[in-house]
Amino acid sequence: MRIMLLGLAMVVMGAGVSRPAAAAEIKVLTAGAFKQVLLTLLPDFERTTGHKVTLENDTLGALSKRIEGGEAFDLAVLTPAAVNDLSGKGKFVAGSRVNLARVGVGVVVKEGAPKPDIGSVDAFKRALLAAKSVAYIDPAAGGSSGIYVAGLLDKLGIAGEVKPAHIAKGEAELGIHQISEILPVKGVTLVGPLPADIQNYTVYAAGIGAQAKESEAAKALLKALSGPAAAEVLKSKGMEPAGS
Repeated sequence: MRIMLLGLAMVVMGAGVSRPAAAAEIKVLTAGAFKQVLLTLLPDFERTTGHKVTLENDTLGALSKRIEGGEAFDLAVLTPAAVNDLSGKGKFVAGSRVNLARVGVGVVVKEGAPKPDIGSVDAFKRALLAAKSVAYIDPAAGGSSGIYVAGLLDKLGIAGEVKPAHIAKGEAELGIHQISEILPVKGVTLVGPLPADIQNYTVYAAGIGAQAKESEAAKALLKALSGPAAAEVLKSKGMEPAGS
């Protein structure tokens, strides 16, 4: 996963415009699909608060290892289970976890390609078997959708027929990934979500780092991420709000 850096310019005093005296530099770690939400919300947060946010994106597994290994951060967006586990190891402020969003898994094809029927589990399985190649995230990388899809394909008895490929490059006829990760990609089309009987939702939750240098600013950001404006952004990114 690429590391995204936001707001690297120093907070300055504009002509006739004052910035908050307590402007902070907030380090945020985020897993997977929630990156797109942060990229949309952070510019307004930085503008209205004067705070600067450095955003680093990686897989859930990689971030969990980094945090457990002692990496310092102010706010991290993982899954509820990961936040709870790391809180028990003293890496998050106890009780700071807030569930922010959930996202389901969808099926994608190349732009312009026929959309297969995936309206039922049987139809979904037939679509996979009919495709010359099927792509999904390597579960070894620690991505939640890849781990789930690998288990699902095994249950359906077709795991051995799936080979790694890149959908947008024309190397796979069909792909399975989190809906929020599909929507912004050019050259592909979302067929739809997995059938309800086999759908899997990834919930994203955030917490304050136990060793956060800017805990108050991180709390302000966490409040913004769980507010009304964030709910609208979530919908536009293929997610939905999740209750705490």
